[in-house]
Amino acid sequence: MKQHLQRPSWSLLVACALSTALAGCASTAGIEPQARALPALDAGLAETGTSADLSPEWWRELHDGRLDGLIARALQGNPDLRAARARVERAAAATVAADAAGMPQVNGSLDATRQRYTENGAVPYPLAGSTRDSGAVQLAGSWELDFFGRHRAQLQAALGIERAARAEVAAARVMLAAQVARQYVQLGRLFEQRSVAERSLAQRQEVLGLIRQRVGAGLDTQVELRQGEGALPEIRQQLESLDEQIALGRHALAALTAQPPHALNGLQPALPALHDVPLPQQVPADLLGHRADVEAARWRVEAATQDVAMAKTQFYPNVNLSAFVGLSSIGLDRLIDAGSRQYGAGPALRRRSSTPVGCAPTCAARRPNSTRRSKATTLPSSMRCATSRTSSRRAVPSSASAASGRRRRRRPKPLTTSRCSATAPAWAGT
Repeated sequence: MKQHLQRPSWSLLVACALSTALAGCASTAGIEPQARALPALDAGLAETGTSADLSPEWWRELHDGRLDGLIARALQGNPDLRAARARVERAAAATVAADAAGMPQVNGSLDATRQRYTENGAVPYPLAGSTRDSGAVQLAGSWELDFFGRHRAQLQAALGIERAARAEVAAARVMLAAQVARQYVQLGRLFEQRSVAERSLAQRQEVLGLIRQRVGAGLDTQVELRQGEGALPEIRQQLESLDEQIALGRHALAALTAQPPHALNGLQPALPALHDVPLPQQVPADLLGHRADVEAARWRVEAATQDVAMAKTQFYPNVNLSAFVGLSSIGLDRLIDAGSRQYGAGPALRRRSSTPVGCAPTCAARRPNSTRRSKATTLPSSMRCATSRTSSRRAVPSSASAASGRRRRRRPKPLTTSRCSATAPAWAGT
């Protein structure tokens, strides 16, 4: 009885020794991150500086109610922003799945089958040739112990991707608001240019009237009259070009705010109504770090770092605990009997078998001659055919010389597979 109780402990010790021996040849060299921090002065920024408070609704500082309404409508109905929010939800679901992978897993099953058993197979009497009902009810659970931090790194990588997706949503908001504000200001600038062109047209029409009066009085000739008349079509052409640009600007602003093309035909922004926003004299590095796109890139770098850490844990074994309990019987009337119960529990140790880093060059160095011989004997098919045709035209040697030639020629030995050779990854469990 004592020896029977000591067997599991010896098996566990042997399994731990085997996993340690398997992990001994694993190396994570060559997968370290190569990125280095960039000094602020190299990017043309100041290392120190007063960081101003950034408002997420910076456009409200312009004090224009129509602009506030357009940006609010754009942030609510823009399809690109909706797609960015959908990516956040997908990343959040991936985070929940990564968190659940490190928790105990519980599965339940219920099976009921009517089966006819073969008479000529490995089925004992009286089941052979009979048709019976069978059922099984089972509850199984498993838990992978995170000794080497694989699930923890996977969760941190998923969290980094989720935070990057949220930062990308903020970056999309800022970009969309900036595009709406820029288009709004551009539209106001076009109206100011049109106002200037209208005043210029009125001025030239007045000048043309004066020229006509001077021509009627005999003070000017027809040359001055034609010059005055030729200046008007140019101004009218500028007005038509500005009207076209204003229509295009309104349509672009309607597209940004998810409205029909002609919904903003009456919009006429006024630039004097906008207030100036004070800007800092010098942009510090920490202020640049508050940009949403910079934050998204930083979180993606953090997620990639955790991916590297998770890849390193693949070199170590996985320890799983599993158990099951349930009922199983042939004949549904006996499924709930006490004799139909079944249960079990036990640990499992698995390690992914892969090519040890650094062993392949060593193994190749042990067989330089055989490798050269195998390469020398590997000929293209065209050369082999030419060699066979040439040898068939020659005289057939005698049996004695052929035998001596066969003894002198040695066939190259094929490469043997060693424990350090590159093989396809496989899973082995104990």
